[in-house]
Amino acid sequence: MGYSEFMIEGRNAVLEALRSGKSIDRLYVFDGAHDNALGSILKEVKKHPECKLTFVKKEKLDELSETGKHQGVAAVCAAYEYCEIEDILRKAEEKGEPPFVIILDGIEDPHNLGAIIRTANLAGAHGVIIRFDRAVGLTATVAKASAGALNYTPVAKVTNINDTIKKLKDRGLWFVCADMDGETMYKLNLKGPIGLVIGNEGKGVSPLVKKNCDFVASIPMKGDIDSLNASVAAGVMAFEIVRQRLS
Repeated sequence: MGYSEFMIEGRNAVLEALRSGKSIDRLYVFDGAHDNALGSILKEVKKHPECKLTFVKKEKLDELSETGKHQGVAAVCAAYEYCEIEDILRKAEEKGEPPFVIILDGIEDPHNLGAIIRTANLAGAHGVIIRFDRAVGLTATVAKASAGALNYTPVAKVTNINDTIKKLKDRGLWFVCADMDGETMYKLNLKGPIGLVIGNEGKGVSPLVKKNCDFVASIPMKGDIDSLNASVAAGVMAFEIVRQRLS
């Protein structure tokens, strides 16, 4: 599987891609075009809240275009297809293991996302769940940073992290988020079906998501600075879960 993003250009091609359910991260539309074909595309994209719609000048589309025939519309597809949450739970069931998922509340750096997917694979997590808005998707950079782990670790994209947590709680999972104000992670019981929540690089876990978690865990730090990189924090927490599962 390659690491390049797919660019789809032209009105008919983009419209059919949307209708077929293809995973599209970003849609660029010429700001100023008005016709029936464009209207159909804008109507269809409303059914795909995970797709970021941006109106741009013709010069931007010319720059993005690989064919020179964009017709005022260009779509960037995910380098990899997203899975469904059920696929992640099914993977745990097939392995005969309690589910272990990593939920990312707004990771924006593609290198961080790739590194977390790599960690998830090595820690035996059954999948990663990301937000569709204000967060990076499965781009080529993410795929490269995952060092191949994206081939084996399912990634689901959801519109609402809190709703997802509630639904997974109904399926028996409980949740721990990483936050400096939490209880030391070594004092918590992190066994069983679990979801590990990692927050945004700058803002951390959003207040409502934090409230919906069962536990808030902190990583003990002895240095002169007060926080870890998001992907490093995810690794430390994930392998504490591994340690407890093995004990």
